[in-house]
Amino acid sequence: QVQLVESGGGLVQAGGSLRLSCAASGSIFSINVMGWYRQAPGQQRELVATISGAGSTEYAKSVKGRFTISGSHATNTVTLQMNSLEPDDTAVYYCTALVIQGMTRNRYWGQGTQVTVSS
Repeated sequence: QVQLVESGGGLVQAGGSLRLSCAASGSIFSINVMGWYRQAPGQQRELVATISGAGSTEYAKSVKGRFTISGSHATNTVTLQMNSLEPDDTAVYYCTALVIQGMTRNRYWGQGTQVTVSS
């Protein structure tokens, strides 16, 4: 089992920045990939960014160049630095951890943190 706790959401004006953090606990040695998804009202949850244990990163096209994901094995945290925020970035942001063991894949989710960008 993996537990995830997010922090850092809030209200910001367009063009501003926010930093989200996610602290992992539990069976953290088994995590293969961590990342962030977001869900706006009435829309499906979508990938924002991921980072593997080896440090490989992946970003949604809509955030590339504005968001940066990073991870720390020492503190078991994943951080999402969000710059040049736009009103379309408004959503609940969820931290996620993927554990792959053989043919089994388990995905864990945090409780979510609200990000609101005003125009």
